Amino acid sequence: MAERVAYARRYETSLDRAGLALGAGGLVGGVFAAILVAIGSGPDPLNILVGFVIGMVITAMAAVGIGGPLWVILHAAGRRGPVAATLSGAIAGFALFLGGQTYGFGLFAAPITDERTWLFRWLSAIAVSVVLALVSALIGWTMWRVAYRRIL
Repeated sequence: MAERVAYARRYETSLDRAGLALGAGGLVGGVFAAILVAIGSGPDPLNILVGFVIGMVITAMAAVGIGGPLWVILHAAGRRGPVAATLSGAIAGFALFLGGQTYGFGLFAAPITDERTWLFRWLSAIAVSVVLALVSALIGWTMWRVAYRRIL
């Protein structure tokens, strides 16, 4: 038990660093969105800028709404290291994108399809969600890197 308390005290944060971390996570999400816009619509600077701003805002909102409660729970539990931040970002991102692509994990009304189509929809959703979970893990790690400092 004493080892767990020592682990919980290795990293500390403050409210101003949490705000900076939110901005840094938003920047990573905005850059990712801008890259996707550039790939999809060509090198139009206005489209890339709009994609960056919208991606940044949506990433920050998702970080507060989804990542915030996870972050508070992990922080209170003493799990403040980079692995916890990266895994929480990956798991939250995976669940968010998988749920979005599968009609709320099949809980909401979906178009009528046969079983084989439904299977491939799920397989495709899982594959896409894994890729986006990697981006979410990068965002989680970036936010951790900005927010936490090692206690000496």
